[in-house]
Amino acid sequence: MTLSEELKARGLIEHSSTAPEKIFSVPRTVYLGVDPTSDSMQVGNLAVVLLMKRLGEAGHKLIFLVGGATGMIGDPKETGERVMLDEKTATRNTRALKTQLKNILGGISFKLVDNADWLAKQKLLPFLRDVGKYFTINDLIKREVIRRRIENPDDSISYTEFSYALLQGLDYLTLHEKYGVDLQIGGSDQWTNILSGVDLIHKRLGKDVYALGMPLVTDATGKKFGKSEGNAIWLDAKKTSPFRFYQFWINLPDADIDKYLKVYTFLSLVEIGALIELHRRNPGERQAQETLSRLVTEIVHGPAATAQCAAASDALFGDTPFNELSRDALAVALSEAPSVEISRRGIAEGYSLAEALVTGGLASSKSDARRLIEGRGITLSGQTISDPDQKVYNGDLSSGYALVRKGRQGVLILVLK
Repeated sequence: MTLSEELKARGLIEHSSTAPEKIFSVPRTVYLGVDPTSDSMQVGNLAVVLLMKRLGEAGHKLIFLVGGATGMIGDPKETGERVMLDEKTATRNTRALKTQLKNILGGISFKLVDNADWLAKQKLLPFLRDVGKYFTINDLIKREVIRRRIENPDDSISYTEFSYALLQGLDYLTLHEKYGVDLQIGGSDQWTNILSGVDLIHKRLGKDVYALGMPLVTDATGKKFGKSEGNAIWLDAKKTSPFRFYQFWINLPDADIDKYLKVYTFLSLVEIGALIELHRRNPGERQAQETLSRLVTEIVHGPAATAQCAAASDALFGDTPFNELSRDALAVALSEAPSVEISRRGIAEGYSLAEALVTGGLASSKSDARRLIEGRGITLSGQTISDPDQKVYNGDLSSGYALVRKGRQGVLILVLK
């Protein structure tokens, strides 16, 4: 299977300026723009970064462009104007993004550039003469986001946002002349901006360069991932912990699991097909989700953190006995799951399980806790409890900890102090 055939089979191409077979018939120098509006990427960004990684592994040269200048302006969005960054914030975010890219790409070589290096020096009159004259207002106002903003008098578009397409076109032109870049990729929501550079280079230099648009990856509700949607899953461990990152993937519904495996993992299509077949035969095992969780978390957070997250997850929600966790995995579980501390004095004569449920947030009141227990909805260290007056004793916390579960997802750790 050729590279273009595989990218199509994985669903990674929605738009292309010409046939993908032609684009990938020779080695290219590819660039992807990364928005520095945050000090971390999120899983929506990760999808297209992994596409870049695939291209790097196939022998294409990679350039990542951080929009230190355009990030201070912001591209037009559906409603409202983006918050414009100050220079200090853009610089700090750029450093953080470079670190993340290095972690994700591993040993693959890439170059990171900042468009502030040329856009900040760009003079107005040369810009209008050498770039602006190649863009018509007629074409720009036909672009969907711009058209909607113009038609809404309560949400008009500023000239600053309106000029974004010209700046992105100049980015492609500059990278083409300076580094020989001849392919830009990005999300499909940026497709018209991406084409700005293709058109500018063709009109000004008479040369053909290329572009690919990748479909936006959406969550279970069909919304794209991102800050503006309020559903961002961050790559920075301080913003989204490795455990919660792991849990995001493992809790994905079955409907889109095949798509996510094709986009976010480097398993072959044959391997993905076999895994999906195993999943269809026994969906309760959630083998597809577990494989996806492990592989993506390893890419972002490394094998050691992934192993700890997997162990903690299986102890909290699976079959691994809680007292068999390693020290590191136990630390992950304790940092992520709710817990109730019980003193040795308090447990000497028995500590009410119902009280623990209320204190730990698994029940709203003592009566609610008793109903849950009587309904056999609570387990203590794997044993179903039915006595509403059940007490927890020292022997139940022989290792210093005990796990209480409510159904499949509600968990509480009892900690002996």
